[in-house]
Amino acid sequence: MTQHPHGLETLAYRFQGQEPIGPFQPVLIGVVGSGNLEVLAEPKDSPDCTIHIHTSARGFSAIWDAVVRDFHQRHPLAGIHFDINDMGATPAVVSLRLDQAASEALARSQAQGTQS
Repeated sequence: MTQHPHGLETLAYRFQGQEPIGPFQPVLIGVVGSGNLEVLAEPKDSPDCTIHIHTSARGFSAIWDAVVRDFHQRHPLAGIHFDINDMGATPAVVSLRLDQAASEALARSQAQGTQS
């Protein structure tokens, strides 16, 4: 794992996926800025969903845990990795960006599947 500036907290989650997403071009949603975050979604060769978070808001792991578990209950995707770079976004913004990234990844996967 790469070195991160002092002060960032890194959290990692792994969920058993139930809905394989298939191949897709990486998706980048949002921007890193005060009160916002970016989410990068990429395909992975495994039957799970992983989420890595790099956040400047230290000490909020219980909230992150609730947000990512809720996301995975709504989107039980398999074969996908989400990388989140956060600058203090609220839980509602985190959920919105994750939903946007999942929706775009699914759309790209379906489009790529129809082009084969």
